[in-house]
Amino acid sequence: MVFTLSTCPSQFLTKKTTISRFPENPKTLILEQCKTIEHLNQVHAHLIKTGILHRPAVAEPLLESAALLLPEPTIDYALSIFCKLENPDSAAYNIMIRGFTKKHFPEKAILLFKQMIEHSLRPDEFTFPSVLKACSKVRALREGEQVHAYIVKIIGEFGCTEFVENSLVYMYACCNRLELARLMFDKMSEKSAIAWNSLFSGYVRCGYWQEVVGLFREMLKMGIKINEVTLISVLTACAKTGDLELGEWIHEYAVENGLMYNDNLITSLVDMYAKCGHVDNARSLFDSMSTRDVVAWSAMISAYDHSNRCKEALDLFREMQNANVEPNEVTMVSVLSSCAALGALQTGKWVHSYVKKRNLKLTINLGTTLLDFYAKCGCMDRAFKVFEEMTSKNVWTWTALIQGLASNGRGKTALEYYNLMLQENIEPNDVTFIGVLCACSHAGLVNEGQWYLHSMSRDFGIEPRVEHYGCVVDMLSRAGLIEDAYKFIKNMPIKPNEVIWRTLLASCRQYKNVEIGEEALKHVVRLAQPHSGEYILLSNLYASVGRLEDASSLRNHMKIIGIKKTPGYSYIELDGIIHEFLAEDNEHPQSQEIYETIENITERIKLAGYIPDTMQARLEAGEDGKEASISHHSEKLAIAFGLIRTSPGSTIRISKNLRICADCHNATKIISKVFGREIVIRDRSRFHHFKNGSCSCNDFW
Repeated sequence: MVFTLSTCPSQFLTKKTTISRFPENPKTLILEQCKTIEHLNQVHAHLIKTGILHRPAVAEPLLESAALLLPEPTIDYALSIFCKLENPDSAAYNIMIRGFTKKHFPEKAILLFKQMIEHSLRPDEFTFPSVLKACSKVRALREGEQVHAYIVKIIGEFGCTEFVENSLVYMYACCNRLELARLMFDKMSEKSAIAWNSLFSGYVRCGYWQEVVGLFREMLKMGIKINEVTLISVLTACAKTGDLELGEWIHEYAVENGLMYNDNLITSLVDMYAKCGHVDNARSLFDSMSTRDVVAWSAMISAYDHSNRCKEALDLFREMQNANVEPNEVTMVSVLSSCAALGALQTGKWVHSYVKKRNLKLTINLGTTLLDFYAKCGCMDRAFKVFEEMTSKNVWTWTALIQGLASNGRGKTALEYYNLMLQENIEPNDVTFIGVLCACSHAGLVNEGQWYLHSMSRDFGIEPRVEHYGCVVDMLSRAGLIEDAYKFIKNMPIKPNEVIWRTLLASCRQYKNVEIGEEALKHVVRLAQPHSGEYILLSNLYASVGRLEDASSLRNHMKIIGIKKTPGYSYIELDGIIHEFLAEDNEHPQSQEIYETIENITERIKLAGYIPDTMQARLEAGEDGKEASISHHSEKLAIAFGLIRTSPGSTIRISKNLRICADCHNATKIISKVFGREIVIRDRSRFHHFKNGSCSCNDFW
């Protein structure tokens, strides 16, 4: 309905209206009739024209509509009304304090309360909960204590209501003064569910998850009735602490007490199951929901992302789009994280476009995730652009950029940005130094890397972890200093893990150091469950120095002790769809065309000098089948599919769950030259940018 003069009661809008003829209940009229800002403007204009705006019974409902009740309240408009009131009373102040708090301007709410006191207006039981809520939002402890003191000063006049007590409990909890919050709570003569939930909310806001669980168990012992608000707070704590047992108990309680109608509660259960590692249970609950808001979709997508089920995360995101549910920042962060894991560049670029289209703020969290996504897709130019567009950056933003540069083979640039970070007075953390040391490793800066290792504890008080020592081992090994790397491991102040020894083994394969390679394998097997990767590394090392019998014997030993090679998956994204390939895969709809293309590729690259490395073939393959076996590795299938489906000259981007094998690495170099394509492959260790017959890793990975 369009609100016009003709739709208003005649006695309200006629030019002949006088104060005495104004409706007896103007509040009801204004609140019922004003559904949009245009309606409010018309009523406001009439009140000014008739000269009755000064009456509190008229001004306050107008103010309340503007500040609180319109579908889209306009606090600036409400403030303009408030400022023109000659003598606003406490009710008008209460409305504005509530409005500022509701519209996320808590500081202004607190200032308005101070102004109210300065004007000698006495607050009432409706004032205090609002101003205390404002103090809670910005954790303004000093102001909150002053409000509390004022309450105590005048408490004899009207008594401290339950709402005021609840607000004090919540304020102290939010300000990290849990002992005062609990003291207030314990002093309450009657503790309703609201009181308990006030304490729960404070604990949750401050991240005191164990205290939430403890308080809930105390609540159960006392026989206090539990409602959905309580359960949602406790489920959040269960998700954070991994308390699956309590989470399952809450689920059973909710079912038995008929609470499963509450979608917010179900969403909390979804999140709890997901964070406790029971993603399928979470999906079952998600599917059972009658309506799903953006929070529910985001929780489930995040569940898949955190469980490394990234393809399912992106599939669900597409379902969300088909359901016409608009994503929020949480959704986008999870989707970008999954895109980064899979190398799904097109989907991630769509998310970026959506952010721009909606003029969404590039927050630190979203911006850092977007930067990390581009870096993990090998698009450092785009990552730089995101970095420059971010108005606020923290240590994680700089770290993501440094790590991205390092993994993409731009080590010296990474170190330049590390120095710029220090100039910006942003202190590095332990993860930053992993990126810095990796940068030194990829750039061959051995002396600089050792200096940075000492700088951690000397300049920033950060004790190196095993991951930092592993970076140094990798750095020394890449430089061909195998003996130095071995001595470094032996002299480490902490016990080396299997990853460090595996790093050394990989280097021995590259530099053909059999003795240390054998020693490294012994340590890997002693420290961890036997894995195919290290045996294949040593087998390839034997083969590279002509010890073919030892290589064959080691592979036979793998068969005897039941070690199977981990399946290698390769992913390529085309037209927003992730295509997954397994070695010798024939499940893809275009398998026949892919295998025909593989044959053509092999013929052409052989003419360019490619010699198949049959030592990379699967153990079960016979002599006649070894060459076919290696030609059907997952990355080659993905490359063939990319050549079929993409336009000539365009870049092919592939992600792989394992380290790329030597044969595929050599073949891809030649493919990039023969077919005139840049091919970017991200394996579990780093990026390989193949172009014109060479690779950015300089044949060491």
